[in-house]
Amino acid sequence: MNTVFALWKRGLKAFIRNRTGLIFSLIFPFFFVYVFGAIFKNDFIANPIAYMLSGVIITTVFESSLNLASSTVDDMVSGFMKEVLVSPAKRIAVAMGQLLSAATVATVQGILILIIGLFIGIKFTTWTTPIYILFAMIFVGLAFSGVGLFLATIVRSGQTFQIVKTAVTMPLTFVSGAYIPISMLPDTLKYVAYLNPMTYATAFFRMIVLEKTNLSTAELVKEGLAIDINGFVVTPIMSFAIIVTIGFIFLILSTNSFVKTDFSRVNRSSSDASALWG
Repeated sequence: MNTVFALWKRGLKAFIRNRTGLIFSLIFPFFFVYVFGAIFKNDFIANPIAYMLSGVIITTVFESSLNLASSTVDDMVSGFMKEVLVSPAKRIAVAMGQLLSAATVATVQGILILIIGLFIGIKFTTWTTPIYILFAMIFVGLAFSGVGLFLATIVRSGQTFQIVKTAVTMPLTFVSGAYIPISMLPDTLKYVAYLNPMTYATAFFRMIVLEKTNLSTAELVKEGLAIDINGFVVTPIMSFAIIVTIGFIFLILSTNSFVKTDFSRVNRSSSDASALWG
């Protein structure tokens, strides 16, 4: 338990100390809110700012969760991970510490954007909504932290991982309904969206933020909060179940892969080596 807490605390401290990264992580999302919010100022979306902010918040949580892989790869390359693993700490505890750290940082970033959003367009009519939002961010953060750790144990190269991360995050975020409603996507991309786990995370989270839990299924589909797949409607509750299932699968895969990974055979790229040795 001490190992889990120590790694969780280390990740949180690194996040707080990186003030430049923190500032840009708060400013950059509002660029999307400004651009896409202006586009959707029509009758299709009643509150475009709140609509966009909900998508931006869950996207930030998603991307921040995947950053776990980047920090884990850096730890592998620098040798920190090897030092941790030669200690009496169990690998499963190290993996859990990494996962909880990433989920916490992702949730904190989401909360910060939400707080700013309260001043520019998000309104709550009940005190339970922020609690539901918090739990939703934690679940999504944990689920995609598992994906990030799994990628880290497979890639194991800082240079390669940045390419993989971009290749993963860009399509998943833009074809998820977070920025552009799925109904406005071309038919081909709609089918891609149906296979995208972020689509379901976005729909479920947006329903909570916009406080649309009492709408009928038809109304949820009309507002893009339920997903109609050729007549089969995936409700927000079903979307939540999908995310929990995906998270559970990747938490098992990532911890199992982390436990079995031979960190002594992690290859350092030439750019990583030059940066390390100066």
